[in-house]
Amino acid sequence: MNTLRIRIALLLVISIVAVVGLATSASILILGPRGPDKFAEATAMQITTLLRLFENHEPSGSLPMALDSAPTDGAPREFSTRMLQRALREAGAQNRLTVTKPHGGDLAVVSVELPGRGWFAIPVLDEPRSIGPWFALASWISLISAGAVAIALAIAHRVARPLALLEKVASTISQNGQMIVLPEIGPAEVKATARALNRLTASLKVAMESRMRLVAAAGHDLRTPITRMRLRAEFLPDHEQNAWLRDLDELRRIADSSIQLVYEEVEGKRGESVRLDSLVGTVIDELTAAGLSIELLASSPVLIRAAPLAITRVLRNLITNAATHGNSCAVLIEAQPQRAIVVIEDCGPGIPAAVIDQVFEPFFRIDPARQQPIPGAGLGLAIAKEIVGRHDGEIILTNRIAGGLRQEIRFPRYIERQTDARRIPALTA
Repeated sequence: MNTLRIRIALLLVISIVAVVGLATSASILILGPRGPDKFAEATAMQITTLLRLFENHEPSGSLPMALDSAPTDGAPREFSTRMLQRALREAGAQNRLTVTKPHGGDLAVVSVELPGRGWFAIPVLDEPRSIGPWFALASWISLISAGAVAIALAIAHRVARPLALLEKVASTISQNGQMIVLPEIGPAEVKATARALNRLTASLKVAMESRMRLVAAAGHDLRTPITRMRLRAEFLPDHEQNAWLRDLDELRRIADSSIQLVYEEVEGKRGESVRLDSLVGTVIDELTAAGLSIELLASSPVLIRAAPLAITRVLRNLITNAATHGNSCAVLIEAQPQRAIVVIEDCGPGIPAAVIDQVFEPFFRIDPARQQPIPGAGLGLAIAKEIVGRHDGEIILTNRIAGGLRQEIRFPRYIERQTDARRIPALTA
């Protein structure tokens, strides 16, 4: 309920009801309530006028209206009778009267006695209900409030449309900063908002591309001086040559990793149906053949929608890190109803809790925790997170209680269509 649209609507409703309520209250106080007393006074004036006509009428002439020998039959209206009798006496007439409601009629009848001559009848509205002025005001305000709510909601919706556009665009921003292009139609305010957001999208795209080109160019430009320096290092004395070559190799890895990170941002996600367990098995076989100690604890067949080469790069990077820093690692593949999970656990030193949230930042190194002289540019986890994020997945790192690091890679599980019968048996094998 705490939204700008609701706040605008409430403000409009309160304003309308307050203005109408104050105006109506002032009218009632100035003009006064129109209740049964006003009704009785008007009817009493009409009766006194007719009584004067009868008094001034000559006995031999025709009467202004017919006279009856008795009051009109019908259901008595005692309240109206008392009110009219009092009003008539206040007007100076002492004639007796009675108010009745004939059966089947819509109007009541006031029967007034002319002593010694009979009764004449006047049709009037039926007995008015005694409704207090403040009750009438409350009913009037209720009707105004109902109408004001409908109008206020419509106005608030129209006013908040540009903000709804902002919310829509914000929810569609991709990891590379791209947003959808909005149609520039509708009222002037909506057009202006859409136009500004489209300009922002274009500017953001240009800035992202410029940044990626700059990083890629820097990586490429570093390769040439690194090669020249490596050639010169070959002529250095042996006790200096190894240190120079090691530093040059580190520079080359940083340049290559920077170019690879830019490539992952530009490439985007190219989805196809992939057996995650098969990719993990292939990577484990490859790294085991390279001399790393890796154990596959369990493997469940599961499909994901992904780019095979990119996911292979992620798995190779994370499993290599675990097997290298932890001397060995264990891998588990789990198939859940909505997710496919790869768990990698090692027995290494883990990551200090104070910096575990920073490990995905580019060029971040955990030197105190990882004492082994293992080469790396500090971009492996940043690239892995970029790739997994583009496939709507996530990487979760936690320190194990028994020691070591637990890496959990989660992907949305892809359910193969039933019409594709060729690949379903592979999952049940």
